[in-house]
This record gives sequence, C-alpha cells and structure tokens, in this order.
Amino acid sequence: MDGAKTEISLLHDLAGGNFAAFETLYHQYKQVVYANIYKMVRQPEAAEDILQEVFLALWQNRQKVHQDKSVAGWLFVVSYNKAATYLKQQLKSAIILDEYPENLPQEEQDDDELYHIQLSIVEDAINHLPARKKEVFRLCRLEGRPYEEVAEIVGISVPSVKDYLKQSTRFIKRYVQGEYTTASGLTTLSLLIIFLENY
Repeated sequence: MDGAKTEISLLHDLAGGNFAAFETLYHQYKQVVYANIYKMVRQPEAAEDILQEVFLALWQNRQKVHQDKSVAGWLFVVSYNKAATYLKQQLKSAIILDEYPENLPQEEQDDDELYHIQLSIVEDAINHLPARKKEVFRLCRLEGRPYEEVAEIVGISVPSVKDYLKQSTRFIKRYVQGEYTTASGLTTLSLLIIFLENY
C-alpha cells in the first residue's frame, strides 16, 4: 500500500474514532509540527503545549478533516494559527502590535472557516508549483523529512533539494501576496507569509 492510500485509510479510521490511527498520525507528524510551532514562538514549553492543542484539535475535528486532502497541510495551517494566537496573547510591545494589528487571528473568528480558507490557499499555491518542486516542498516542509531522504526520493542532489525548496518557498510567498492578501477577510495570511520567511 502506498503512502497516499495509507493516509487515506488512516483518516478514514480516524473519522470513525480509531485512536490507533490517531496515534499513528501523531507519531508521524509531531516532529515537523513542533518545529513549525517553535519557529514562531521560540519557547520550547509553549511549543510543546501548542503541539498538544493542535493534535487535540485533530482528534476533536476528526470527522471534519477531508480524507481527500493532505492531513499535513491541515496540521500546518492549524499549528500556524494556534501559534499566532499564542503570540497575540503574549505580545506586550506596542510597536509590534501597531505593526501587525490586523494580522493575528481574532479569537472570535470561526476556526473551521479560517482553517478551510487558509488550507485552500496554501494548497492552491503549492499546486501551482512545477511537479518536482511541489514534491520537494511537501516532503520537506509539510512532512519534515531530512534533505538527504528527500534527495534520494526525488532523485536529485541535496544542494538541488535546498535550491528547489528556496525557490518554492519564494514562489508560494509571492503567490499568496499577489492573489489573496487584498481579499476581504484574509489579512491573517500576512503572518503566514512572515512564517514562511523563517524557513
């Protein structure tokens, strides 16, 4: 059974309340999700707490996660939003708050709607990448695989993996900025762009 079918099967089992499927997904993605969170909050304990919140959200929303979508993309978006919400609660500097007053997610926003919009945007941007760059970005950024492993899977050198990743990240940032940041209700994507700049 290939990876895609395995994930579809896991999501199907997860939707049915299978905790073993949840544990499999947790152990598969916890490292990359933690790394994404830590890049934003820079505090190990806070990152660990948010990590648990993300996977709690996965369990609580197990029947809402689309089985034809990437769970890695869902976790990416949810971890970003929860980390951004944490920063909003922690930031005391008037300078920072003045600079990004509208960019941090509002607590009263509908989380499901926000996650759906952002996941659609991220996936749309990724799908506009050339096939090989798309594969490199997904393996490195969404699945957290090391450069050496990605190089072997894709059949290119490690320096090429790094170069493809840099180009892909730059493209996604430009795509999101050009296509979506002027749309009503999508100002929260500004911090997602800043988040991508940390890679």
